[in-house]
Amino acid sequence: MATGQLFSRTTQALFYNYKQLPIQRMLDFDFLCGRETPSVAGIINPGAEGFQKLFFGQEEIAIPVHSTIEAACTAHPTADVFINFASFRSAAASSMAALKQPTIRVVAIIAEGVPESDTKQLIAYARSNNKVVIGPATVGGIQAGAFKIGDTAGTIDNIVQCKLYRPGSVGFVSKSGGMSNEMYNTIARVTDGIYEGIAIGGDVFPGSTLSDHILRFNNIPQVKMMVVLGELGGRDEYSLVEALKQGKVNKPVVAWVSGTCARLFKSEVQFGHAGAKSGGEMESAQAKNQALRDAGAVVPTSYEAFEIVIKETFDKLVEQGKITPVKEVMPPQIPEDLNNAIKSGKVRAPTHIISTISDDR
Repeated sequence: MATGQLFSRTTQALFYNYKQLPIQRMLDFDFLCGRETPSVAGIINPGAEGFQKLFFGQEEIAIPVHSTIEAACTAHPTADVFINFASFRSAAASSMAALKQPTIRVVAIIAEGVPESDTKQLIAYARSNNKVVIGPATVGGIQAGAFKIGDTAGTIDNIVQCKLYRPGSVGFVSKSGGMSNEMYNTIARVTDGIYEGIAIGGDVFPGSTLSDHILRFNNIPQVKMMVVLGELGGRDEYSLVEALKQGKVNKPVVAWVSGTCARLFKSEVQFGHAGAKSGGEMESAQAKNQALRDAGAVVPTSYEAFEIVIKETFDKLVEQGKITPVKEVMPPQIPEDLNNAIKSGKVRAPTHIISTISDDR
């Protein structure tokens, strides 16, 4: 597993299985952050080759399309992130093919429902070759002001509200992608924002764990505190407990494990993620929260109090002089697509033909 920063302002990715919207969102984020080069170097669309037109700010650019992973990696040797939008049926095979390429360092698997046996093989290969797997069943991750994976953090409006166009001081890791968006907003309200955020995915066997990323954040000088959002089911949080007990983490950790409501049900309950299953006592949210609290993490009494303790921890670090809050900057305006602008009534276009018997069609 990597020991430091995964991404930078020059990071480029290969995007597997062409999806116009998430790729365009990545390019819009690049423009918002003032990147000089697009973060998508190439697209892999099995059986197709050529170019795909997309926008980089006002400028229309052509991104190369390759038919195989091997051809794309050869054509773009500096692209070291593989974003896999394949279905669950082929996600494991294409991810393994990418991990075996010497140029690929990080693989993000978006698909849910990848067979657990296949995931275990991917994890074993990645760990033995010092590579990183994010997912399966993940929305990805983001380094504020630098690079984002696919649909991470949602719309441009949400990204601006969450101050993700420039780096802050907080490292964040979660199992849930949807809750990541919520937490980016929460963290931005009470701190100077995140530096990096990762959603490890909701499957039983994630490619990388909460503690993997916390230990990484601990080695990144710009990250001054960490926020963790776990959930009931599995025992991933206990590896973080052990890391805290062993003194491997020397920055404040604010944590909450969701799913405390599971005790209200008389029988075992399966929540949204495959790994979020209310099983034995050790896997309950209450037990995990208490273990994290005993190990030295700052753990609130409820999710409603999560924002309060994040703010208190941040303010204390500012008072101690350990954090100098990042100065706010004004991001550029992302141009709106013409079709969307016309539909919303923001623009009007003159006709090219004036005739009593025909129109532009």
